[in-house]
Amino acid sequence: MKDRAHDDAMADIFRNDPAYAIELLNSILEDGDQGELLIALRQMTKAFGGASKVAEKAQVNGTHIYRTLSKNGNPEIGNLSAILKAMGLRLAVQPLQQHAVHA
Repeated sequence: MKDRAHDDAMADIFRNDPAYAIELLNSILEDGDQGELLIALRQMTKAFGGASKVAEKAQVNGTHIYRTLSKNGNPEIGNLSAILKAMGLRLAVQPLQQHAVHA
């Protein structure tokens, strides 16, 4: 029996449980670990049909998606927003529990 690659297994999990994908991304964003964020986004890109399909939906060059999500990638907010939008997600700002903004 051949072992599946970790990225393939995670892509299946994200495909089958989008709520988990959202929870994981929010956790990674809260921790601020860009490396982990890029890994999760690469896995999610695989879950959503691969870089070419996500690039087409995001109206971004496919090569740019690979570069943006690479180990040394540094996604700009516009590209990150486009990639997430292609996956049916968006960036959002939320108050910290202990630092809630009061009007």
